[in-house]
Amino acid sequence: MSGQLAERLREIRDRSGLSLAALAARTPYSKSSWERYLNGKKPVPRQAVEALCELTGTPAGRLLALWELADAEWSGRARPVPAPVPEEPDRAATGRPAPVSRSGVRWWAVAVAGVVVACLAAAALLDGGPDGRSRAATEPLVRNPGCRAAGCEGRSPVAMGCGGAGMITTLATHTASGGRRLELRHARLCHTVWVRSTGLLPGDRVELSLPTGHTQRVTAEGGRDAGQYLATPMAAGDSGAGTRICLEVPGSRPECFTG
Repeated sequence: MSGQLAERLREIRDRSGLSLAALAARTPYSKSSWERYLNGKKPVPRQAVEALCELTGTPAGRLLALWELADAEWSGRARPVPAPVPEEPDRAATGRPAPVSRSGVRWWAVAVAGVVVACLAAAALLDGGPDGRSRAATEPLVRNPGCRAAGCEGRSPVAMGCGGAGMITTLATHTASGGRRLELRHARLCHTVWVRSTGLLPGDRVELSLPTGHTQRVTAEGGRDAGQYLATPMAAGDSGAGTRICLEVPGSRPECFTG
C-alpha cells in the first residue's frame, strides 16, 4: 500500500508541474522531505497528503483512504505476528485428520480482524467519516509563508504558502444553494482571510467583502473548476467580524452570509 500511495502522490505532483522546491515553498514540508515521501523512502504524514491535495486542487478522499491502509502497513497493524502452533500428530500416522490448533485459529482471527479494521477505516474516510490520526513518523513543520498582512492582499493563499496544512483556522462555514460550501479561512502567520469554496459550477462567483472596504472574488471557469476547491485571493485581516460572503449563481439572486 505504501508503494501505491507514493506512486499516486508522484502522479499528482507530475501532473501539476510543481518542482520539489515549489512544494517546499508552498507547503509546511522541506524539499528533502518531499523527495523521500514521493519515492517511498519515508512514511508520509497525513498532513503532507492533505497539503499536496490542497495545493493541486485534488479531492483528498481516496488518497486519505489509501494513506490509512499504508499507515497500517508502516505501523505493523496490517501484519499480525502468528502465535506458535504446537505440533500435531501426523495424519498419515494416525489415519485421522489432524485437529485444528486453537492457537492457529486465534492467529487467523487476528489476521482477519486486522484487515477488517483497515478496510473499515478506509471506508469511513471515503464516506467523509471522522479524520484518522497519523501513527507514522512525523517531523517539525516548516513555516515559510511568502507574504504577510497587506503584502498578501489580492494574492493566492496556496501560491504564497499561507494555505498549508496546520496553518489554517476555519472561522465560519456556510452551505448555499445546491450544496455549495463556503468556508471563511484565516492564516495566523500571514494575517489574512479568504474564502474557500467547493461544489461550484461554471459561472458561479464568490465575493468576500471586509469592513475595511477591500473586496476579493473568484469565478468558477469551465469544467476544470467544477467540484474542485476554489479560493478567493487573500485579504489582510485576523478576524471574521463584519465580513460578508456572497455567492452569485447565474440567473439567480445573490446569497450572502455574514462572517
